[in-house]
Amino acid sequence: MTLTYEEAAAQVTAPGQLFEVVEEDVLGVRQRVFVHAPATLRQLFDAARGHGERTFLVFEDERWSFARVMASVDALAAALVSRYGVRPGDRVAIGMRNYPEWVVSFAAVTSIGAISVSLNAWWGDEELAFALEDSSPRVLVADRERATRAAGVAGVAAGLGIVVVRSAEGEGMPPGAARWEDVVVAGAPMPAVEVGADDDATILYTSGTTGRPKGAVSTNRAVSQALFGFACRTVIERTRKGADASEDEGELTDMSFILVVPLFHVTGCVPVMLSCFALGMKMVMMYRWEPDRALELIEREQVTTFVGVPTQSWDLLESPRFHESDTSSLRSVGGGGAPAPTALVQRVADSFRRGTPAIGYGMTETNALGPGNSGADYLAHPTSTGRTVPILQVSIRDGMGEELAVGCSGEIWLKGPNLIRGYWNRPDATAEAFVDGWMRTGDLGRLDEEGFVYVEDRIKDVILRAGENVYPAEVESVLYEHPAVH
Repeated sequence: MTLTYEEAAAQVTAPGQLFEVVEEDVLGVRQRVFVHAPATLRQLFDAARGHGERTFLVFEDERWSFARVMASVDALAAALVSRYGVRPGDRVAIGMRNYPEWVVSFAAVTSIGAISVSLNAWWGDEELAFALEDSSPRVLVADRERATRAAGVAGVAAGLGIVVVRSAEGEGMPPGAARWEDVVVAGAPMPAVEVGADDDATILYTSGTTGRPKGAVSTNRAVSQALFGFACRTVIERTRKGADASEDEGELTDMSFILVVPLFHVTGCVPVMLSCFALGMKMVMMYRWEPDRALELIEREQVTTFVGVPTQSWDLLESPRFHESDTSSLRSVGGGGAPAPTALVQRVADSFRRGTPAIGYGMTETNALGPGNSGADYLAHPTSTGRTVPILQVSIRDGMGEELAVGCSGEIWLKGPNLIRGYWNRPDATAEAFVDGWMRTGDLGRLDEEGFVYVEDRIKDVILRAGENVYPAEVESVLYEHPAVH
């Protein structure tokens, strides 16, 4: 018999289960937490060593096993400590396009208790300069373009160690910079460093509609709890199906992802990259988004999971090569980052033999974890972003911070151990966004009786006309459904 969502969640998170949930004090706030989640990212990466020679990263014609990745992680970590003097709490910036070295760098930095600072590879010189000055990293690991630009930033270049990836011998490099191959020496062991659950692990810059980017700071615990949350949701959905689950659905470890978003975005970093690390899954990396190339890789590598933004799903379906490509390996087609028009939800369901539509409502500040919707639930509630996992609480509040009744629209507030601890060097922004452990999202939405969350728009985007609220997201959805609009 098919279980309800609540029944399956209670079963999966019960005492003694892998996803057991208990209450603990986290940074002074009482939270629901996964008791068995790794305390630190270092623990997560150490566990990945057990996957050995299994293929982890596929990039163009390169195939990196877990063993090769972890050997490189150890070697870079050793160099950061011994050559560059990186200590716990120091910042190390990563500035490059999607390369295997990005993955190695992130794991090495966080394994030695340092803070990984993700630099947006699309930034102009002014934004890059701001982030480097704001985070003041000890080392920058970057591709040649961003390394060269960073070296020209006044007040930052002095004393900044720069490691350049994908740079051929003799190519022009910034003064004092070192090539990856000369820094990452095979066989160097991982340094012995103590890392704590509530130590800072990442800074991801997030931009609002105005002003400078804000550095969102996550602890090791926050990232790990979010990661466990994604896995928990998958197990809840499979538990709901019970005996009705198809035999060929496979175990979590049979899944594989295609990386179609940047690693410097939270979606690429946490639910995609770190999920593959944690569960021994293959990650097929794309250097840039090209729908025809994505279809080729999905077929060649038998990818099971596609996580992107809605426009990328549209791009796949609109590609002239779609109907001649074999996409039968896909089980889930979705992502987040923006509302998906209802026409897309149905079209995904109709166009993939096994792939079902999915969407998630997360943000940098939640480590991408939030309400999620997929499969039959999504088809039945195509305008909803779904329900939360048990560690994450959602509340709809009015302008005074008072909780509203079910069905009423207001600001979406979230609470959970996966939230960032605040913004780097921005106590004002932190105080504005966080209230008694709850985060004010700035999004307008509502809850229904079944716990489904409906995100209606950004509060500041809502148009008031003759006393009525007009939501641009609803207008956009109608436009998507019009046959004359591509």
